[in-house]
Amino acid sequence: MTSIPAGIVPKGRAGTNQFLRRRGPAGAGRLAYNGRILPPTPPHAMIRTQLQVFDDILSLSRAAAEYVASLTREPSPDDRPFSLAVSGGGTPQRLFRLLGQPPYSLIIPWNRVHVFWCDERCVSPDHAESNFHHAYGLWLQHVSIPTTHLHRIKGELSATEAAADYAAQLAAFAHATLAGPDRLWPQIDLAVLGLGEDGHVASLFPGPIHAAEAAQPTLAVTAEYQGRPADRVTLTPLVLNDTRNLLFLVSGAAKAEALAGTLKPQADPERWPVARLRPEHSTVIWMVDRAAAGRLDEFPRARRQA
Repeated sequence: MTSIPAGIVPKGRAGTNQFLRRRGPAGAGRLAYNGRILPPTPPHAMIRTQLQVFDDILSLSRAAAEYVASLTREPSPDDRPFSLAVSGGGTPQRLFRLLGQPPYSLIIPWNRVHVFWCDERCVSPDHAESNFHHAYGLWLQHVSIPTTHLHRIKGELSATEAAADYAAQLAAFAHATLAGPDRLWPQIDLAVLGLGEDGHVASLFPGPIHAAEAAQPTLAVTAEYQGRPADRVTLTPLVLNDTRNLLFLVSGAAKAEALAGTLKPQADPERWPVARLRPEHSTVIWMVDRAAAGRLDEFPRARRQA
């Protein structure tokens, strides 16, 4: 079992990429692949979107690690910290391992990085189903990041209590980083998200859309998925839409139907929750492997790297 330090727990380039980019005036509102205009994008389509297809999860994870490193090392004109929000599940675990090892454990300026979680199950932080537990054991305990920079969702509380506590943490960080006295959450620099086999993202699940998703930064939810703990806390579209960079990692043939459904034109936001995200100023990158991309018939296939 991973040992978690005091203070964290309260007492009591591999693979050829295919890029989808927005065109200029001649193709306004449209995406292009190698100069070819693609069909009209759905209303929820996010600006500056790229789709990158890799041979396997390892090459995908290496590219993701490079991307995280490049963003965290960009100079900040106002010397503000870098905020990184991560998700759970199996796909990001290879990324976590890479970030916890050289060269990334050494070249990333961890002293300026603050880590948040996109969602969490309501379990203790040392529980095998805890998103914090996976990130800490594979990555965070191996890098020189101050424990005060780890802003976890307190899954040992009830979902309602944990959501309220996390909302308070977000507001406190926003105020401490001079985001503005009226800000209820910080503008996160990078959110790393996955995609469930049923299409869920963070802990936004298929089904009727909760009104609170558009009214508050965090939400307590109950959702049955693969026999895992049902009570959860999630960031809402309010926060994710405000994020500077969104990185989606999708791997495996079991995700192929969900990926195709999520990216299809006019995706139903109740069936495919990513369609609830409508960021206006974000860079959005989908890094997927060939198995997950197997049903993306509307997009050109990437060539295998020599």
